Amino acid sequence: MVCGAYHGGARVVLLAVAFVLLLGVHGGAAQQQQQLSEGFYAGSCPEVHRVVRRVLKTAHRADARIYASLTRLHFHDCFVQGCDGSILLDNSSSVVSEKYARPNNNSARGFEVVDDVKAALEKACPGVVSCADILAIAAKVSVELSGGPRWRVPLGRRDGTTANITGANSLLPSPRNNLTMLQLKFAAVGLDDTDLVALSGAHTFGRAQCQFVTDRLYNFSKTGKPDPTLDGGYRALLAASCPRRGGNKTALNDLDPATPDAFDKSYFANLEANRGFLRSDQELFSAPGAPTAAIVDRFASSEKAFFRSFAASMIKMGNVKVLTGGQGEVRKNCRKVNGS
Repeated sequence: MVCGAYHGGARVVLLAVAFVLLLGVHGGAAQQQQQLSEGFYAGSCPEVHRVVRRVLKTAHRADARIYASLTRLHFHDCFVQGCDGSILLDNSSSVVSEKYARPNNNSARGFEVVDDVKAALEKACPGVVSCADILAIAAKVSVELSGGPRWRVPLGRRDGTTANITGANSLLPSPRNNLTMLQLKFAAVGLDDTDLVALSGAHTFGRAQCQFVTDRLYNFSKTGKPDPTLDGGYRALLAASCPRRGGNKTALNDLDPATPDAFDKSYFANLEANRGFLRSDQELFSAPGAPTAAIVDRFASSEKAFFRSFAASMIKMGNVKVLTGGQGEVRKNCRKVNGS
C-alpha cells in the first residue's frame, strides 16, 4: 500500500505504477461497459422495486443502520471483479468468500436482509432477479428512504460464479488510504475525482468502528501524535468514545455527527471543518494541493449539485464490469452458486 504519496520521490512513483498494473491484472482498468436497461424487469418482474422497498422498510424498523450498510455492500461488490454479487457468496468447496477479506470481515453487513429480499422476489417472480441487481436496487432505495436523491437504476446484471478474496484485500478503498491511493483505486474501475468525492459522500450516513480512527487520534503515520488535520474539539469527542487504552475497538461512531441517519450534504461541511471521521474522508479536502477540495466545497454549498453527481456516479459505478446476457447466472440463493 502506498503511503505518503504527496511527499514525492521515485519510489512512490514506481509503487503507484506497480499498483495500477496490479489493478489491470484484475481486469478493473480495462473494463468494458455493458448495456443495462432501466426497464429490464418491466415484463418479467414489474413489482421488483416495490418488493425491495417493502422488505427494506421492514428491516429498518429494527436496524437504523441498515440503509447505510446496504449501500456499502453495493460499493464493495462493484470494486472487486465488477458488480456481480460476488460479495454475497459464502465459503464453499469452490469459493473463498470475500466476506472474510480484511475490509469486509466483521464490518460488511446486511446479508440477511439481502436474503429476505431474494426470498420475497423468488415468491413474486422465481428465478428472474439477480442478486447483483438486488444490491443495486437496495442501494438506490436505501438512499432514497434516507432523504437522498432518486435515480433510475439500469438493470440486467447477472450473478458471478466466483469470488475474489485477494482482490477484496487489495482493490477496495481503505479508510487509511491517502488521496493518491484513493484516486488510483477509483481510476482502476473507470471513476474520476468527481465520482470519488460524490461516492465518498455516502459517508453522510452510517457508523464506523473505533479501530478505523484510533491511529488518527493517537499515532498518525506512526508519529505518536494525532492527525494534524483533525479538529481539536472533534478529536476530544472521538477520544472519549475511542480511548487509547482499554476501549472497545468495535465501538460504533457516527460517520456524520450532525445528521447521522440522513442522506444530505452535511458530510462535506464536516470535511471543511476538519471533522471527517476517516482519514480517507478528510484527505479529500485536506491533502496538500488536493484537486478534490474544490469539489468538496461545491457539494458543501449545493446539495442539489451533490445529489445530481451522486446519482450519476452510482449509475457509473453500477456498470463496472457487469455480466449480462448469457454470462454468469441468476442465483436461486445469493449465498451460493447454483448447483453447489
